[in-house]
Amino acid sequence: MSLDVSPALLEQAERGEVDEVEFVDCVRTSLPYAWEMISSLVVQLKVDGGAFADNQTPPPDEQARGQLLRALASDAIRGALQRHFGVRLAFQNCHRVAVFPLDSSVDETLGRFTSVRSQVLNQSPEFRDC
Repeated sequence: MSLDVSPALLEQAERGEVDEVEFVDCVRTSLPYAWEMISSLVVQLKVDGGAFADNQTPPPDEQARGQLLRALASDAIRGALQRHFGVRLAFQNCHRVAVFPLDSSVDETLGRFTSVRSQVLNQSPEFRDC
């Protein structure tokens, strides 16, 4: 299971629409490693400026790696996080998370980061089983 959904949030979903603020809070509490990673990158981007901020340090364990995978592989979770933080998220090699501002001036940089070429260049044997 990727999220620890409260009975109240489940009831909302069964009745119809889910409050996104409550959903984001569910993500925050269910996936703390992923939340902290993304939060810290957002702060880094705001403080340092630039086209993007990224993490290149592998997660400390498989549980943390799994949290990143669940957060970024789910369209609903990823979209909610992007809206919450006001950024675009990109992901490589099961741990390299990057945050990009919504500003269209970084579209070319985002395109390079998410290109097939970049994915191939970022491969290494130690990431084979991630």
